[in-house]
Amino acid sequence: MSLLYIVVESIKDWKAFYPSEDVITFEDYVSLSMSKKKARVRVLNLCRGYKYLSKGYYCSLLAEARGHHVIPSVKTLNDLRKRKIYAIDLELMEPDAHIALKHLKKETREHIDFKCYFGTTPQESVQPIARLLFERFQCPVMQLSLAKDKAGHWLVTSLKAISPTSLTDEEETLFAEALDEYSRKIWRKPKLAKRYRYDMAILHNPEEAFPPSDKMALKQFIKAGKRLGVSVDLIQPKDFLRLSEYDMLFIRETTAIDHHTFLFAKKAEAEGVVVIDDPLSIMRCTNKVFLADLFRTHHVPSPKTILLMRNHKAQIDQLEATLGFPLVLKIPDGSFSRGVVKVTNSSELQEHLKELFKQSALLLAQEYMYTPFDWRIGVLQGKPIYACKYFMARDHWQIYQHNTSQVESGDFETIPTYEVPKQVIKAAVKAANLIGDGLYGVDIKAFDDRVAVIEVNDNPSIDYGVEDGFLGAQLYELIIEDFIRRVENGKRNVTAL
Repeated sequence: MSLLYIVVESIKDWKAFYPSEDVITFEDYVSLSMSKKKARVRVLNLCRGYKYLSKGYYCSLLAEARGHHVIPSVKTLNDLRKRKIYAIDLELMEPDAHIALKHLKKETREHIDFKCYFGTTPQESVQPIARLLFERFQCPVMQLSLAKDKAGHWLVTSLKAISPTSLTDEEETLFAEALDEYSRKIWRKPKLAKRYRYDMAILHNPEEAFPPSDKMALKQFIKAGKRLGVSVDLIQPKDFLRLSEYDMLFIRETTAIDHHTFLFAKKAEAEGVVVIDDPLSIMRCTNKVFLADLFRTHHVPSPKTILLMRNHKAQIDQLEATLGFPLVLKIPDGSFSRGVVKVTNSSELQEHLKELFKQSALLLAQEYMYTPFDWRIGVLQGKPIYACKYFMARDHWQIYQHNTSQVESGDFETIPTYEVPKQVIKAAVKAANLIGDGLYGVDIKAFDDRVAVIEVNDNPSIDYGVEDGFLGAQLYELIIEDFIRRVENGKRNVTAL
């Protein structure tokens, strides 16, 4: 479970708000004895000022030294001290800020000054930019100024962290509502029933067509968490700003670089929240060009692969001689058999290259290797934890067949990892270890005496009745236990420092 401290300079500073046992004074926080409990600690710094070497500054500084997650962070306070410092971040944010400021097109004013509370404001037109700035500069209350330039474009001209003690009665109400929305656990009374050691968030999308875990599997993760003392919440993209409430984040939505799943992973990593899938694994696994070169460099057995570049005609002309027909063309970031085509002759090759090069500057051409099924080996922390045979869709050469009206998939068979051929397990573990120490699904083709790793997937499928077909509930517990191990190892490292 997480501990929360709301730090104020005087208890009187909190008198306008709902009483909470979590509220302590700055002096109490300074004198706080270091708890030996393995719990994540969150600190909300609501001191009267945040100037350099003030109580507010030292509150954030001490929190970070103690390994506590604090809002605002020392980096945020230092960044907001001078415009020339936060202007660098504003410049990096320019593409997103430009989109957020489009909501002000009809605004007739030349200047806008407003406050935002945990990224929210009652002024709808400036809400998008308020949220965007809070995601970059997490501060309870900020004073923002916007102005038009000579060309009529809106710009952020000023950012300032301010204390809640300076708010009017009306603003205090807005602050309290925003705080309640931002972190509902502040008001949650301890349950009389079972208490949990840790809090886990599982990011999922109920509307996703091919989620990595179905509803029944998600329920199994929740049950496994309860058995192991972990409170598991299902969250969605709208819960981005609540991420710091948790000790762990498990992403159970298909990942991509230009996607909110990657932003969640990055934020979790920055906040010290244990996350699977981590950003580096997402970057490495979601691009087949990287995987192909990685396998070649480290001698991982894999299909013969050629990297294709647009307008390199000589290279393309050599494909038939090098790979022969049929061959397989792939876009670098395809998934679930999408963006992967089988080519049987030169005419089809030219046709598919023309279409696929519209989607990517680089393509992969691979030798065609038909097998009635692909091995999927689940690897966690460098160890195989489950094994499945994914059979090809009926009358098709892939596991998934995408028709215009529906998607068909082949059958499956789950078997113990000790019954899998040793060379398959060896190749899977070697490939996964090159990516990291997270949770991966390694796809492998095996025939005769040959083994070929097709790809390593972050965010591998774990569906009820499929991947858990042999281990059952134990599979979910293995994954939750690994999260616990990572959290506790992190706390030991902080203590050692």
